[in-house]
Amino acid sequence: MAKIHRNPPFRAEHLGSLLRPKELLQAHAAFEKNELSQEKVTKAEDEAVDAVVKVQTDAGFRAVSDGEYRRAVFWGTFFEELEGMTEIRNPSMDIFRPYVPDIAGFIEKGHKPGQSCLCTGKIRHKGKSTLVGQFEYLKTLIPEEKWGDIKLTMIAPPWYHLRYKDGLAFPKDVYPSDAEYFADIAQAVRTELDILYAAGVRNIQFDDPNFAYFCSEKMLAGWAEDKSNTKTPDELLDAYIQCYNDSIKDHSEKMHFGLHICRGNFMGSRHFSEGGYDRIATKLFQTLNVDSYYLEYDTPRAGGFEPLLHLPAHKNVILGVITSKFPELEDKEKMKERLYAAADVIAKGAGQSREQALDRMGVSPQCGFASHEEGNLLGWEDMKNKLALVRSIADDVWKGQP
Repeated sequence: MAKIHRNPPFRAEHLGSLLRPKELLQAHAAFEKNELSQEKVTKAEDEAVDAVVKVQTDAGFRAVSDGEYRRAVFWGTFFEELEGMTEIRNPSMDIFRPYVPDIAGFIEKGHKPGQSCLCTGKIRHKGKSTLVGQFEYLKTLIPEEKWGDIKLTMIAPPWYHLRYKDGLAFPKDVYPSDAEYFADIAQAVRTELDILYAAGVRNIQFDDPNFAYFCSEKMLAGWAEDKSNTKTPDELLDAYIQCYNDSIKDHSEKMHFGLHICRGNFMGSRHFSEGGYDRIATKLFQTLNVDSYYLEYDTPRAGGFEPLLHLPAHKNVILGVITSKFPELEDKEKMKERLYAAADVIAKGAGQSREQALDRMGVSPQCGFASHEEGNLLGWEDMKNKLALVRSIADDVWKGQP
């Protein structure tokens, strides 16, 4: 029987990205204009990371991150650094599926993506990680016995696929099929994980809004109307899950893998998609080989807890019942009731007691506070209050546990 992975995840979690202080935003803006040296921008990042790690440890969080302070957006630069992947600025809208929620969100606002990344040749990892430096710096701030707690967030292996029209994610003369394209991406992720594991990384969180898009009725309707599609949404979901499983198969016994699914968290606290997890729950929980799921549950757009009936007895779920989008604080007692209600559903599905179900649960905000460096519609003190609330709820429900 598969064993439950614990510590990580912890009872009180957050999703990696944290609000940037204005000094850091100013430093990044000056660096972009060539008004600040790399050395000085790195110093500004180091100082900001020092401060935000203290915020997390003071608040009682064990899965500490660097706030994603060295990235402009949550997905970082993993793909841009791969051989065969090319960053494109101001891409033509003709290459995108206009009904995929984040693309649809841009169109609705009269905008277009300023940047994307396309496969232009055979995909290979170059042997140097873009993430390992972020982790190495965190190691200087955390006692060695807690290095394995540090949370490193990574972009979803199939990230740069769904947004592109069928057949446009890669050149046909390079990859005859999705399967061959995904196989090389999975190999590149395995190489990345080799490097990270050697550095001491033991706690990985994949960020993947795309999974929630498969729950969006709007996207599914657009998909059905688009005659260029050669796969059904279910077939593509299967391919993405296979890509994940192939990406982590060498490390799944040695590291904790969590998957964070949200419905978008763009500048100004915008979300992109709606719809409960019901459509994907069985595949998501039973065929994807991660240990833990960090799920958005702060608003009705995420649906009810019923899909958690499908959560196997050896997997964890961290419920994002606290919003990171707005400053108003949730009612603590009501949030605890929601956790107990979810525990009852999980218990029913796995044939367990409420206590057994609670034993593989935790609580968190539903998303990061700044998936994009401009951040959500709340301030630094609001963020600290939200983190304190998460920790306080966890302390009530799971007394004395990290």
